Amino acid sequence: MKTMKLWMLAAILTICGSSVLTSCKKASVQETTVQEAKADSAEVKQEVEKTELIRTSQSWDGVELPDYLKGKPELVAMKYVFPVGQKLGWHHHPVINYGVLMQGELTIIGLDGKKKVVHEGEPVVEMVNTIHHGENTGDKPVILYMFYLAQKDMPLAVQHPEITEQ
Repeated sequence: MKTMKLWMLAAILTICGSSVLTSCKKASVQETTVQEAKADSAEVKQEVEKTELIRTSQSWDGVELPDYLKGKPELVAMKYVFPVGQKLGWHHHPVINYGVLMQGELTIIGLDGKKKVVHEGEPVVEMVNTIHHGENTGDKPVILYMFYLAQKDMPLAVQHPEITEQ
């Protein structure tokens, strides 16, 4: 009789243990499914895309940029819109500046005759303390975002109206 009770107890424990294990497996499978679903929804979430457009210490003509100005910096961001065919006058920038051409085609010409054609989506690092001008040589308005590393009350560009040749 004692042996029979032990067998029954063993059978009950086996059945209960099996049931507990099955429940645990089901919970584990459900948890995995939930985790997979979360992972899938995370994959659907789009990540921030980043693209380095330019990293340089030279302007577009290959000249090394000057050291930063000493003193309190003033950062300036500008948006320029140039109509088709527009020519800018001769000028120079006393500060480091760079930007991205968002639309159109811009040709930059140095006083020495060097040229740079900037196309839509391209970055440009302007000449510093070198006279140049630009013109919209494309078939749609130029939209240009420029960023200047200046100082308070410092001009971003100095015009040279005395130069008439273009």
